[in-house]
Amino acid sequence: MKNIAVIGAGTMGNGIAHTFAQSGFLVKLIDVSEKSLDKGMATIAGNLDRMVAKGTISEDDKLKTIGNIITYTDIKDGVVGVDLVVEAATENVDLKLNIFKQLNEACSHHTILATNTSSISITQIGAVVSHPERVIGMHFMNPVPIMKLVEIIRGYNTSDEVTKTIMDLSVALGKVPVEVNDYPGFVANRILMPMINESIETLYNGVAGVYEIDTVMKLGMAHPMGPLQLADFIGLDVCLAILNVMYDGFKNPKYAPCPLLVNMVRAGKLGVKSGEGFYDYTESKKAEKVAKMFSKN
Repeated sequence: MKNIAVIGAGTMGNGIAHTFAQSGFLVKLIDVSEKSLDKGMATIAGNLDRMVAKGTISEDDKLKTIGNIITYTDIKDGVVGVDLVVEAATENVDLKLNIFKQLNEACSHHTILATNTSSISITQIGAVVSHPERVIGMHFMNPVPIMKLVEIIRGYNTSDEVTKTIMDLSVALGKVPVEVNDYPGFVANRILMPMINESIETLYNGVAGVYEIDTVMKLGMAHPMGPLQLADFIGLDVCLAILNVMYDGFKNPKYAPCPLLVNMVRAGKLGVKSGEGFYDYTESKKAEKVAKMFSKN
């Protein structure tokens, strides 16, 4: 397995493309938007420059990595001759199902079709392609080049052979794969999102402020970043989308998104990417200043 296609040049897609390319794979990075591709490639180059500056890779490694990536705006052209497609488009069911219908038409039956979804059913995605045994979840963590974990999610029809291939491939990328079954939120988000949601509820109910909640979890529970800061980093719209998938999937009120989270997303306060969430990121991306809405001054 040498040729990989990655669909989506956003945060996760460019990180996945970077990781495969740095491990010596030939990567076709596909996005409908030329602008997104340019931005994705600029992000990859910037991340590689930082690695060169730190001495973790050489200038030669950086050039080889960039040389291993070719960009495409058309799925049909981009997937020619690939052994694996990793879909990393926006976390939206209809969009993902549409992409997999296109992949079903454009790829050979032997091509493994993976999705980087963080919560959407692999079985549901597999149902729109012929040979659903080749559809699997490959959920990378952000930032992809740094984080070691990959959740490997078996759909109802995913074969043992495909699972083993993707587990081995993840190890070849220097990652630690963990096999999980296909239920809403898988493992990572089934545990993480209720914690984030509960921390937003704690703020919403006036139990404590942003700084206090994050400090308790950082210093009391040894979390490297507090749950509200983490929500800002993930993107509040992404958190809301995952909670909605879990709430729809389980019909259990414990997964119902906090009204404050819903309101913030409606108001366009999405965290780091929009410049404001629970913290204000206009001056620094480091979550040093609590957003005006939640500051006590």
